[in-house]
Amino acid sequence: MDTRSPAEEKPVQRSKSFSFKTQKEVCTSCEKTVYPMERLVANNQIFHSTCFCCKHCNAKLSLVSFAALQGEFYCKPHFQQLFKSKGNYDEGFGRKQHKEQWTPKDPDNITKTA
Repeated sequence: MDTRSPAEEKPVQRSKSFSFKTQKEVCTSCEKTVYPMERLVANNQIFHSTCFCCKHCNAKLSLVSFAALQGEFYCKPHFQQLFKSKGNYDEGFGRKQHKEQWTPKDPDNITKTA
């Protein structure tokens, strides 16, 4: 039989290492806090499901209806349209052509091998 009175009982000791605090995640688009129920991850970037939109037309995207190029997200129809308009990924999306890096800057410094 237990001879201790209720006042002598020790309180339950809880672990101090456990915490409900988690690191806040921030939306890549609007830079506001993203809560777990509205969280969407695409290309290792976190978004609100409502902020995940096409860069060209602002249509809401889903994980099966988007295409990504250099950190920008597009709906599939606009991704294809922008590619087809110039025939390459650089010009169609408003960037300098990658092939410009290959051409020599100074034509006088070209060495001829023959």
